[in-house]
Amino acid sequence: MKFLDLFAGIGGFRLGMEMADHECIGYVEWDEYARKSYEAIHNTNGEWTEHDITGITDEQWREFKGEIDVICGGFPCQAFSVAGKKRGFEDTRGTLFFDAARAIKQIEPRYVFLENVKGLLNHDDGRTFGTIISTLDELGYDCEWQIINSKHHGQPQNRERVFIIGHHRSYGNEPVFPIAKTTDGILRSIQADTSGKGHKSQQDRFYRIDGIMCTLPNARAKTKCCVVDDEGNFMILTAKERMRLQGFPDDATERALSVVTEEKLCEQAGNSVTVNVIYEIAKQLG
Repeated sequence: MKFLDLFAGIGGFRLGMEMADHECIGYVEWDEYARKSYEAIHNTNGEWTEHDITGITDEQWREFKGEIDVICGGFPCQAFSVAGKKRGFEDTRGTLFFDAARAIKQIEPRYVFLENVKGLLNHDDGRTFGTIISTLDELGYDCEWQIINSKHHGQPQNRERVFIIGHHRSYGNEPVFPIAKTTDGILRSIQADTSGKGHKSQQDRFYRIDGIMCTLPNARAKTKCCVVDDEGNFMILTAKERMRLQGFPDDATERALSVVTEEKLCEQAGNSVTVNVIYEIAKQLG
């Protein structure tokens, strides 16, 4: 199936979708450094693209109607200033989710495939999530969702995210969720008070090289993302190692490092989705 990659980042959604034989038609990403990495990693020659989703008109989106089967993306979780007033589509105005919803309304793809932090489910006592689901309902989509942990799908990272699939009612689609675990692991860590903030600080967590580490952060602080080997050596994870934790192959990392710095790619890896998880879900579409 053909898809649009919104809030594209460095293309974790795209890579997982393409592994499942779906085809990317275009992408939107506003951050200039993420765009550099995205375009270095993926073959984007001749593809449609825009920088700012808020500037794309309804007329532009309508040009994709009948061509796009899936709209996907990990939209930023902004505070919904009027969430909870139960006005559906109107409640999302002023948020970036509203701009994704505009695209969905004009294109009417078969599927909507979204990702966000687990805390979205409880934000504003659940009203934000309720607004998102009611908005998609108003646009003609029946939704299902699941919290999925990267450590259950081939990656040694304790990363929980909520994934949402919206099915356009005119297609009568079969459920995608639940996605079964493919692997399992135990989180193991040791503490070392290196920051002076006490042993409860995440900055002082070091992870065994044979264990499952914490959620990959979007920064390369020297006291974060460290592992310790059997000989007691502490190592700060490199960009390549962080990209591996998100399911990116080494050649993708090398292409990204040809256009951005090591520090910038560490940040981008922390902001990405886990490719393995996207792939498991993408296999169920269509």
